[in-house]
Amino acid sequence: MTIGKTIRKALKELSDGILGMIGPKDFKITDDNDIGQYIGLKRDKKPKRARTKSGKYKADDKKTKDVNEAWVGGKAPKKKAKRKTKGKK
Repeated sequence: MTIGKTIRKALKELSDGILGMIGPKDFKITDDNDIGQYIGLKRDKKPKRARTKSGKYKADDKKTKDVNEAWVGGKAPKKKAKRKTKGKK
């Protein structure tokens, strides 16, 4: 047996052993579109703006400091840092 065949055989046995320890109950899909979670990837969902019944954007109520009504979930997304440009020499 060559070295390549030996390594492939060892990797197959190792992967079969790991997959034998993990059962289907360890995986949970909450949303049909969220396959990334199933394979172990974490992806951030984009924040959505809240809308009124007519479809227009809602405004934030300034009286409530802890909740932002303009965004679904009550929290506004973090602002991205702006790139600093170098001045001319």
